[in-house]
Amino acid sequence: MNLLPILLVAAVLIFAIARPRGLPEIVVAGPAALIVVLTGAVSLTEARTEVATMTPTVVFLVAVLILAHAADALGVFGWVSQVLQQRSRRDPRRLLNYVFVAAAATTAVLSLDATVVLLTPAVIGAARAVGASPRPHSYAAAHLSNSASTLLPVSNLTNLIAFSATGLTFLHFTALMALPWVVTIVMEYLIFRLFFRAELKATIDAELKAPDRDEPDQPSPRLHAPTLPLVVIGATLVGFAASGFVGIEPAWVAVAGAFVLGSVALRRRRTDLRKVLYAADLWFCAFVLVLGVVVAGVAHGPIGDWIGRILPSDTSFISLLVVATVAALASNLVNNLPATLLMIAALGPSAPPGLLLAMLIGVNIGPNLTYVGSLATMLWRRVATSVGAAPTLATFTKLGLATTPFTLLVAVSALWLVL
Repeated sequence: MNLLPILLVAAVLIFAIARPRGLPEIVVAGPAALIVVLTGAVSLTEARTEVATMTPTVVFLVAVLILAHAADALGVFGWVSQVLQQRSRRDPRRLLNYVFVAAAATTAVLSLDATVVLLTPAVIGAARAVGASPRPHSYAAAHLSNSASTLLPVSNLTNLIAFSATGLTFLHFTALMALPWVVTIVMEYLIFRLFFRAELKATIDAELKAPDRDEPDQPSPRLHAPTLPLVVIGATLVGFAASGFVGIEPAWVAVAGAFVLGSVALRRRRTDLRKVLYAADLWFCAFVLVLGVVVAGVAHGPIGDWIGRILPSDTSFISLLVVATVAALASNLVNNLPATLLMIAALGPSAPPGLLLAMLIGVNIGPNLTYVGSLATMLWRRVATSVGAAPTLATFTKLGLATTPFTLLVAVSALWLVL
C-alpha cells in the first residue's frame, strides 16, 4: 500500500486544525497536491478534472461569503440580535426557541459559515443582554451550523460538492431533504432542552431583583428591519430555486446576489474592498480547490477501493443508515470536507441520489460528535472564545454523544420515507 497520499492528507488536516502562526491552509495543501501529482499517485489529467469539478463550487463559496459579509455590514445580524433580545422576554427558554429558528434559517440560506462567524457573537450578546447563560445558545449555534446544513445545496460546502453528483435540481434536492432537516432540528431542540435544563431555568432577571418595582415597564423600542438586504437575500434564494428551470448554474445567482448586496454596502460605506476580500477568504477557497487533488490520492488507492467495496449500492433503510454512519465516522476521523470527497469517489459516478443524500446527512450531522469533525466547529471555538464564552471539550463531547446518534437516526429515517 502506498502510504504517501495518506500521510499527505494527515499532514494537511493537522496543519488546517493547528494553523501555526495563523498561516493559511494552502501553505501545506498546495505542495501536498503537487507531490501527489509528481509521484504519480494522481495523474495530471485526474488532477485537472478534480480542479475543474471543484471550480464552480469554489466560485459559489466566494459569492456566499461575500453575501454574508455584506448582510452583516448592512446590519442584518445586529437586527437579529435585537429581535432575539426583545422576543425572548428575558426568558432563556424562549431565547433558545428563537436562537434555534435564527440559526437554522441562517445556516440554510447563508451557509454554516455565516452562523458560526456572524450569528454566534449576536446570540451570545443577546443571551448576556437578557441575563441568561450564553452556553446553551452558543452551543445551539455550533450544532445547528452542522446539523441544519442539510436543507439546501448552498447550506454547506459539502452539499455544494455533492450537489452535481446527485443529478438533482435545486428544488428536488431541497424537497427530499426538507423532512430530514425538520426532524433533525426538532430532535436537537428536545435534547438541548433536557441537557441544559438547569441553566435554562436559572433566569437572571435584574428587574425582578431590583427593590423598586413601582415604575411602569417601558415599551420596547420598535425594531427596524434592514429591508433591502433581506429583500436581496430573499431574491437570491428564489433565484437558486429558479436556476434549474432556466439552465443557469446556481453559482452565477450567488455571484449576482453578492455583487448587488456588496455594491450597496460599499456605496453606503459600511465596508471597503479590503474587508470584502478578507471576507471572501481566498486562501481558504484555494485550499478547497486543491484539497480534492490531495484526497484523490487516497480515494484512487486501496483505502478508497476498500470503502467502495463495503458501501451498499441500494437505497434500503439499512443501506442508507450504513452510508450515513460511515460518512459520520469518516468526518470525525479526517474532517467532513475530505470525508465528502472520499465518500463521493467511493460511491462512484453511478450511485443513486438517495445514497449521496444519506452521505450528506452523515458528513453534516456527524461532526457534532467531536471538535475536529468540521472546520466550522473549529472556527466556532475561536469565535466563541474571542467573545468570552469559551466552550469546554467535556461539554461539547457529552452533548455530541447525546445528540448525534439520535439525530442521525431520525434524519436517515425521514430520508428513507421521502425516497
